[in-house]
Amino acid sequence: MPDQRIALITGGNRGIGRSAAIHLAEDGVDSVITYRTHAEEAAEVVAEIEALGRRAVALQLDTGESAGFGDFATALAVTLQETWGRDTFDFLVNNAGNSSNSAFAEVTEEEFDRLVDIHFKGVFFLTQRLLDQLADGGAIVNLSSGLARFSYPNRVAYGSVKGAVEVLTRYLAAELGPRGIRVNVIAPGAVATDFSGGVVRDTPEMQEAIASNTALGRHAVAEDIGPVIASILRDDNHWVTGQRIEASGGVHL
Repeated sequence: MPDQRIALITGGNRGIGRSAAIHLAEDGVDSVITYRTHAEEAAEVVAEIEALGRRAVALQLDTGESAGFGDFATALAVTLQETWGRDTFDFLVNNAGNSSNSAFAEVTEEEFDRLVDIHFKGVFFLTQRLLDQLADGGAIVNLSSGLARFSYPNRVAYGSVKGAVEVLTRYLAAELGPRGIRVNVIAPGAVATDFSGGVVRDTPEMQEAIASNTALGRHAVAEDIGPVIASILRDDNHWVTGQRIEASGGVHL
């Protein structure tokens, strides 16, 4: 693997993805971050990374539209060559996501399909499409959720697709092991970001309920999760693969 590491982080313009990109930059890792909308946020993250002395590029991508993955791979190839003089990158962080707040009886097929397209089909086929560009000896981090382990009201569809991501992670770890590629899944608990309409961030009653069921006594912020992603990608963890790592502060133990 080249000395200069490059990470591709989907949904890197805000929240957990942004935090991961910044902490990777502090570890000396450059990044390609993707955004679906809010190009201005992505530009701000690129500027933050450059202020840390690293290089970064932002590319537009809708991870729920697999038909666009071929064009994205082509754009990524051009970016890698023009910015780093390389044909490969080292770390893939499948972070981009959306939410669902419907009870089982109320989940629509359209809502379900969009969750699957972004969280499972998108992760599956984007990773597949980028395999030739992911360097041997690299690593993949998929994002799951504590909701794949415990149940909350109105999270049935979201928790279910995240469970699928966890199974996929184990299969990828087995299949990509011969290339020296590690694959792990990070499962955050409730995080106060823009996610799900900012419901955790903006609802004190929810924050109090989460804190009362969490060993460390509070809800999470993005800065609690980004460092975990950066850490699992370090060489120190070269012997860790196929694992589910829950970063939830000990919720519902």
